[in-house]
Amino acid sequence: MVRFRAEGVRLDQAVAEACGVSRSRAQEWIAQGRVQVGEKVVAKASYRLKGEEVQVFPEEDKPFVLPEDLPLPVLYEDEDLLVLNKPAGLLTHPAPGVYTGTVVNALLGRHFPLEEAEASRPELVRPGIVHRLDKDTSGVLVVAKHPGAHEALAKAFRDRLVMKRYLAITEGHPREGTLIAPIGRHPVERHKMHVGGIAPRYAETEFRILATAGALALVEARPHTGRTHQIRVHLKHLQAPILGDAVYGRVSPHIPRQALHAYELRFPHPRTGRILEFQAPVPADMVQAWEGVGGRWPEELLQALY
Repeated sequence: MVRFRAEGVRLDQAVAEACGVSRSRAQEWIAQGRVQVGEKVVAKASYRLKGEEVQVFPEEDKPFVLPEDLPLPVLYEDEDLLVLNKPAGLLTHPAPGVYTGTVVNALLGRHFPLEEAEASRPELVRPGIVHRLDKDTSGVLVVAKHPGAHEALAKAFRDRLVMKRYLAITEGHPREGTLIAPIGRHPVERHKMHVGGIAPRYAETEFRILATAGALALVEARPHTGRTHQIRVHLKHLQAPILGDAVYGRVSPHIPRQALHAYELRFPHPRTGRILEFQAPVPADMVQAWEGVGGRWPEELLQALY
């Protein structure tokens, strides 16, 4: 609450000056009955004060998602879309209580004509976001630059016209081939997903072992659906959790995050329909982790290292 006295000025002007807000915001508060003059609520913005005590009960500030200058490597950009190489450690979009340090913060102002985005639930501020990568998963991410492109790209994902290829280092050798195992919320640990679980949804991933190093493997994963944590959960189900995955496996001295990288993305252009294909170089931490356990890179990936 803000309390003050004023004389000879309009109510909206006095409220704006006392609260440090615009006159239009002050007028909104007055119209909402948030301003009391003396013992009465006054809903007339032009009321001229006569020295009475004024009490203002401001509307609670809504959280804002603000633009930030964050490193965001761009693989491709045109008038319809933006293709990024998302670094590990960066959330794709705001989450409850986390409104900074995300891809969305980096996009605001730089690639979208927004100075800030206000919402009662900032986690729903997702300009251009068509799909997402986990915070500690690196790699290719496509962003739509206008609603038409967003609709076309979202449809391509829904219709499974998008090819996604990931690289993972696993503790154990997963069974190769296609795994179909529905994924739902873990019945006890709510921050986890689980094969089966609560309200499971169809999930399909294709796995191929590219190389091995003792008990570890370098694995290619091609998810044909897009469930939360899908590759991580499916590899755990195959008794080959991802190296460094503290949620579905265990921490590792070789890498400080899960060794999972969205290596390739192929999709139809939202305007022309032409098939676009992008690859994000394997990041240094995964290269060092694989080589640190004695792994050797297959020929097909030698040109794809950072």
